[in-house]
Amino acid sequence: MPQRGAGAPVSTDVLSDVLRAVRLTGAVYFSVDASAPFAAEALPAREVAPHVMPGVEHVLEYHLITQGNCWAGIVGEEPVLLHEGDIIVFPQGDPHIMSSTPGMRGQTSLDTYRRPVGSRLPFSLSEQGGGARTQMVCGFLGYDARPFNPLLATLPRTLRVSAREGGGWLEALANLAVAETTAGRTGGECVLARASELMFVEVIRRYVATLPPEQTGWLAGLRDPFVGRALAALHDRPAEPWTVESLAREAALSRSALAERFAHLVGEAPMQYLTRWRMQLAATLLRTRAASVFEAAVEVGYASEAAFSRAFKKIVGVPPAAWREGRRTDATAPV
Repeated sequence: MPQRGAGAPVSTDVLSDVLRAVRLTGAVYFSVDASAPFAAEALPAREVAPHVMPGVEHVLEYHLITQGNCWAGIVGEEPVLLHEGDIIVFPQGDPHIMSSTPGMRGQTSLDTYRRPVGSRLPFSLSEQGGGARTQMVCGFLGYDARPFNPLLATLPRTLRVSAREGGGWLEALANLAVAETTAGRTGGECVLARASELMFVEVIRRYVATLPPEQTGWLAGLRDPFVGRALAALHDRPAEPWTVESLAREAALSRSALAERFAHLVGEAPMQYLTRWRMQLAATLLRTRAASVFEAAVEVGYASEAAFSRAFKKIVGVPPAAWREGRRTDATAPV
């Protein structure tokens, strides 16, 4: 592998790198037209995941308000008022409520999420109470939670942004979602799914831009000029025989300063982070490219299959061959 000199620039987009590795994918399920009084309550995402996105480890739900206002919040917590153009995401998959008035509860049923054979997305739901009208697009995003998803661990339980504020292409994506939801054109499901993925990325970017200076976590580490450079180097060349010293040279900090800054922001030591990221990459190779255990080991920086297998089992809990077989079983199991 070619080596770069100390302090050489790295171009890796770490957020994009992680989203590729954890297989971000979108699906839009509901186009809702409701008038007050109404209350729609969502079950925990882990319960609905097998019905809306079979085979996906972690599912989160989002809602785009396309007309009117409504209240939204996690069950048992204080809701927030959403306006036209607002997008709210529940990254940890919490049960939540969308309602015309705060404090309302709705009925829940898994039947709501079961897609009839031959049906087209999004489903149209209507709840007419005679009062003020609200329309929204409700969808799901899925990605792998294991072996290592640093983004999932750092996201809050709710994210809220407005597509109308700041302009840009988030508003354009929101308008696209509205148009495709109502048009029912061929290929609309694919367009809506990709649009939801792009909206999620932009929501994350706007969230990072609002983080206070004292914020810690993986996203705060990406924003830091030194830790961000170290993370980019690790993602750019994960198979390189990194040490804290060589990584510190890349980040233009002393060894002790980088180790302390990295642990404070990211929550773990640089080499521990690298090991867990290597296991995520190896897991993706084993699952998607049918690579042998030895091939996966070499690609993520291990010269010994035995050493790689020990590290993989320590992080993941099972040997790599057993993990791959388990993923294949999950992928082919009937829903």
